[in-house]
Amino acid sequence: MQDDDLDGDTLREECGVFGIFGHPEAAAVTALGLHALQHRGQEATGIVTYDGARFHSERRLGLVGDNFSDAATIERLSGSSSVGHVRYSTTGETILRNVQPLFAELDGGGFAVAHNGNLTNGMSLRRQLVRAGALCQSTSDTEVILHLVAHSRRNRFIDRFIEALRQLEGAYAFVCLTNKKLIGARDPLGIRPLVLGELDGRYILASETCALDIIGARFVRDVENGEIVVISEDGVESLKPFPPQRARPCVFEYIYFARPDSVVHGRNVYEVRKRFGGELAREAPADVDVIVPVPDSGVPAAIGFAQACGVPYELGIIRNHYVGRTFIQPTQTIRELGVRMKHSANRGAVAGKRIVLVDDSIVRGTTSVKIVQMMRDAGAREVHFRIASPPIMFPDYYGIDTPEREKLLAATHSLEEMRRYIGADSLAFLSVDGIYRAIGEERRDPVRPQFTDHCFTGEYPTALTDIVGEATKQLSLLAEAG
Repeated sequence: MQDDDLDGDTLREECGVFGIFGHPEAAAVTALGLHALQHRGQEATGIVTYDGARFHSERRLGLVGDNFSDAATIERLSGSSSVGHVRYSTTGETILRNVQPLFAELDGGGFAVAHNGNLTNGMSLRRQLVRAGALCQSTSDTEVILHLVAHSRRNRFIDRFIEALRQLEGAYAFVCLTNKKLIGARDPLGIRPLVLGELDGRYILASETCALDIIGARFVRDVENGEIVVISEDGVESLKPFPPQRARPCVFEYIYFARPDSVVHGRNVYEVRKRFGGELAREAPADVDVIVPVPDSGVPAAIGFAQACGVPYELGIIRNHYVGRTFIQPTQTIRELGVRMKHSANRGAVAGKRIVLVDDSIVRGTTSVKIVQMMRDAGAREVHFRIASPPIMFPDYYGIDTPEREKLLAATHSLEEMRRYIGADSLAFLSVDGIYRAIGEERRDPVRPQFTDHCFTGEYPTALTDIVGEATKQLSLLAEAG
């Protein structure tokens, strides 16, 4: 990956899942829910429905609105129960056979599964299954759950599903559909989010509350860590087959991934992000004239920063929301101008002023370099950079697509080296304890951390079997067009 590849200088969202049981317009409702979750993955999307006799599947590359907005597609997805998925690939290529929900015919009927997260022993399990005769049709770690359920010798489906989950390591929020049930499951630490909602007496599972809001559904509760929720004609049944553990949800939901209007574990994400900015202003103040957010990710934190220090907040950078990745062939010249296609300086707000740029994270730093230079070109007298999260020092293996450690700027540079690299007059990050304070904790508990924060601390909460073992690379022998 080249340093001038601006699309590589970001954290990629995970995936989003949605399911509804017993609604006469299940496919249309699912499409709306997925539209609200589009920020979690933009590469592919799919919906599977069940009409009481047959399952129906539509899986496409691209955005929800481009694939599920016409009546003919929704009519093909008949049935009153449905599961859906938006994808950003963290394991497996972006090809149609990897697009979820994945589906299999089992001896007890059909089984569709949508997965948010990443299995850290998925490759190891896959190799065992292939040696035992499994025929894998995708390169996604999600397919492992289909095979594990199929190989189980338990009589009841739910017992086969639980037996499969017991073999998994890593992070997952599953939403599954069978002939009779909609099933949701979170990993024992609750790393990936999942919520239960209700619409006109019909139950819903979704990655975030914003997917409930768009369809006018009522938030019921978070699915708990290690919990399996089984929705059927009999209502909602809760199963807890794992030994109790303290939850450790991913802190990045608050920093980066969740939509600002979502509520994650009882906390409004927008308000938390503003508090990140307030903590940052207290930890790393700057004598400046204007606070400028890096849009859109830095906006809430910049508001909180400005409120805490009493300095005016200005939109010194204007984002162009209508530039797609395929706008023009990526020649070297265009790549160098790429940041200006996405962001433009508002010269009137920054010329002659000392400014603080506020963003939520620095990954590789290449975009930050160009943003700082853009502000200087627009006439800013001083450009200070403040990041509303700690330095990202370690890669993620739980469903966030991060660069390798040697490509993370903070892992290879000191703070002063980072400052010089991006060209800022000063640079500061929010502390780890500052993150915890903003979320409502007194501080990070070093013995029993309240959140999964390995990107900052290097403390991974689960085994990393594939990463430390031999199964680190998936070999795919089938190349597909499109």
